[in-house]
Amino acid sequence: MTEQPQPFRDPQLPFAKRIDDLLQRLTLDERIAMLHQFAPAVDRLGLAPFRTGQEALHGVAWMGPATVFPQAVGLGATWNDELVRRVGEAVGNEVRAKRADDDRIGLNVWAPTVNLLRHPLWGRGEEGYSEDARLTSAIAVAYTRGLRGDHPLYWRTAPVLKHWLAHNNETGRDVTSSSVRPRVLREYDLKAFEDAVRAGAVAGVMPAYNLVNGRPNHVSPLLAEYLRAWTDRSLVVCSDAGAPSNLVDSEHYFDTHEEATAAALLAGVDSFTDHGQDSTVMTGRIKGALERGLLDGHDIDTAVRRLLELRFSLGEFDPESDPYADAAAFDTEEHRALALEAAEQAVVLLKNDGILPLDPGAGKTVAVVGLLADACKLDWYSGTLIHRSTPLDGIRERFGADRVVFAEGADLVRLKCADGWLRIPEAAGAADSARGAEGALDPALLAGRTDLPPLTCGDTPSELALIDWGNGVLTFREPEGRYLSVAEDGYLRASADEPGGWIVQETFRLEAAEGHDGGHRLLHIGTGGYVSVAADGVKVAAPGEEDSRTAATVFETETVERGEDAVARAAAAADTVVVVVGNDPHINGRETEDRPTLDLPAQQERLWRAAHAANPRTVLAVTSPYPYALTDAAATLPALLWTAHGGQAAGTALARVLSGDVSPAGRLPQTWYTSDAELPDLLDYDIIGSRQTYLYYEGTPLYPFGHGLSYSSFTHSALTAARDGDLLRVAWTVTNTGTTDADEVAQLYVRAVDPSVVRPVRQLAGHRRLHLAAGASERIDLTLALSEIGHWDVAHGRWTVEPGAYEIQAGASSADIRLIAVVDIDGEPAGPRPVLDRGLEAADYDEQLGTEIVDRAKRAGDAVTAVAEANELLYRRCDFAAGAGSAEVLASGEGAVVLTAGSTTVTVPVAPTGGPYDYRAATARLDVSGTTDLRITLRGTVRLARIAFSGAGA
Repeated sequence: MTEQPQPFRDPQLPFAKRIDDLLQRLTLDERIAMLHQFAPAVDRLGLAPFRTGQEALHGVAWMGPATVFPQAVGLGATWNDELVRRVGEAVGNEVRAKRADDDRIGLNVWAPTVNLLRHPLWGRGEEGYSEDARLTSAIAVAYTRGLRGDHPLYWRTAPVLKHWLAHNNETGRDVTSSSVRPRVLREYDLKAFEDAVRAGAVAGVMPAYNLVNGRPNHVSPLLAEYLRAWTDRSLVVCSDAGAPSNLVDSEHYFDTHEEATAAALLAGVDSFTDHGQDSTVMTGRIKGALERGLLDGHDIDTAVRRLLELRFSLGEFDPESDPYADAAAFDTEEHRALALEAAEQAVVLLKNDGILPLDPGAGKTVAVVGLLADACKLDWYSGTLIHRSTPLDGIRERFGADRVVFAEGADLVRLKCADGWLRIPEAAGAADSARGAEGALDPALLAGRTDLPPLTCGDTPSELALIDWGNGVLTFREPEGRYLSVAEDGYLRASADEPGGWIVQETFRLEAAEGHDGGHRLLHIGTGGYVSVAADGVKVAAPGEEDSRTAATVFETETVERGEDAVARAAAAADTVVVVVGNDPHINGRETEDRPTLDLPAQQERLWRAAHAANPRTVLAVTSPYPYALTDAAATLPALLWTAHGGQAAGTALARVLSGDVSPAGRLPQTWYTSDAELPDLLDYDIIGSRQTYLYYEGTPLYPFGHGLSYSSFTHSALTAARDGDLLRVAWTVTNTGTTDADEVAQLYVRAVDPSVVRPVRQLAGHRRLHLAAGASERIDLTLALSEIGHWDVAHGRWTVEPGAYEIQAGASSADIRLIAVVDIDGEPAGPRPVLDRGLEAADYDEQLGTEIVDRAKRAGDAVTAVAEANELLYRRCDFAAGAGSAEVLASGEGAVVLTAGSTTVTVPVAPTGGPYDYRAATARLDVSGTTDLRITLRGTVRLARIAFSGAGA
């Protein structure tokens, strides 16, 4: 008689029944253990260990060699959904292939990042796709579909979207609150997540470290209210690393970890990423919450059920049925070609006065100069390079090494102190290896090398390449290419292949030393300690040493050669110059660190100016995930290009664009501003009120959203737009009128002609990247739901498409509109605010000044409080009908609420309440009728939740 399999092992049963069976077989302790990122094996049932979280933002990250694709913002710059889907598929296959050899690699991938690039100084802008919600969601849908695969039941990998919600600052990221008004929430921040989730290729989300409207994202009611309402699929919510502990330790939102853990689980967090691989801390907190009655078994089972569905979908229990079980595609020719194609498509031609493309067959000399000219940079979420192409490599290969002149442009210096010259001892027999080449579950724990001798001081100096990455942040590199770095033992060595690590150990500052003319102390930024020379070598003071600064060695810097001089010589010796500038992704803009400015670092500014002074045929190639305020360069130089760090094929791709082998067709995924003065505060999340992004910005940018030039020319013609029920059908023709086969990115925008509230200047409604041979045409047909041109009506608490005229705009960028058609949408106008019937939620304002939205209660609700003495909340067109007799405010704190309606002003005192969450009603007479604007000013520590009005006769 054949033994029947346990029901949870039976592939003929639906997942739900199998999960029911497995759940009832698990003990409570076994279920609780599954709620940690590193879930242990259950040997008695034959369950393997499981972990959530494999980084895969633009390739398999952290786990050693992998195909490295362009950074996420570079993929966004392609505006090519189908390309990005293929990239996602390749990454998913490499995850599977690597897991076959290394079971540390998980199939639950934490990618992509769909936070919108609202502010160009956000340190993690490299991880997102665009400042626009529609473009972001389109690219995210494509990437997740590739990662997921197309099997109806089993998933190649299980993507988790990061980071829920309104997360655009690294400064104080675990304690700052994003004040997000209802319109911005629904029209902007939620949209990128919503479309990706509804597309059905997302397995879950990761909440962000920050708070939104005063409440930590890890206990947000929006997870249930929106995220899980968008799909019938059981989504898994994975906490960010250490965030559950932050609820108590840094945010002080709860008094105990048991309360915090229970609140997170009840809000919808299923998997706790905390305390590394040690699950005992978090499981102990869950058990403590159960003992205190803060949770029950059903709460545990709800989360475990979601995690088990994820595991079933990944084929864990059905290896013979899993179509992806034997995936072995890794570093294939197809993947290499795809990495090159993606890098090519990410290049944006910002300006071209005819100098490009360069003709490789003309026998001309090219100077390749700049701090990134011979660099292939990786970021925190990269894998280890198998193949590597720098701009210098690519240009030498395409134009011929004998016709390429190179100068990096770093300053060559020597450092001298009282004990002699700083020198690097020879390191006989030391093997070179890339940081993290062996893979690490937590690369933040990787230590620096100690197998090399520390620096010393003596009679013979060592020349060092000094680079100022901006804001006074310096790196030093020895002639063999190794950077000065500090290991755990505190000694300074030439040991790092590149700056990197969670805490970068390769960056320094020079601080003027009082009483030493031209002398400087050398501060090691990673430890905060000063460099000193000791008998056994050069080292950094240990953290906390009180005399670190006074005991620091004073160094004098001797410049052997200025970088701009070397660049000028190379430029003068060439027919054309390509200056490659940009950033190192581990310095001055990265996770944990926002950028200080839009300005190009001064050293790199000097380099392009020196090159241009020596040779006016100077092309600037910017390699960075971030926009720069290149106002002078744009006005001075004949050509500018931009690309994010392009991965393993970056250099080859740039050379192919420069040579005309590929006509550039990347488009900017975010606005490039002219200066820092154009930017709002980094923590101002109100894109409507502060007129942020191309949607609301009223100035003239340096380069607009969607901008990008080509080596060919295109016309747009024959635009038609018509309503078809709840749809808008739009079509137009694009023709390549040039002599070069090339891609064009056709862009569709919508603008409300005469809106009753502030609406976008224009808003992306669709796009299509298409390849056209010279002289060829293609008709583009796009369909959009009528609801997509609507907005959140705060006056009535609903999504609405306001009747009136809408311009349907087709063109080549948000500022290059070629065609306009007008569509009239009929319907009933929304009308004024029915305040007598609905009252007013304080957060439902139309405009505000000097206020922020805060949490009404720990579990749900919003209130508004003042952050400046001069503050105001404006509610337009309030309908008081025949008249109001009184106003009742619901508020906490102490102070007053001042209401002005028409010519009537009343002050409603708020007596001290029992704390910020103790809301009480206070009433004052208000004599106002008809439709008028209502203005509210808050005094003291008042937190205003709501206002109700009674009729004059009440």
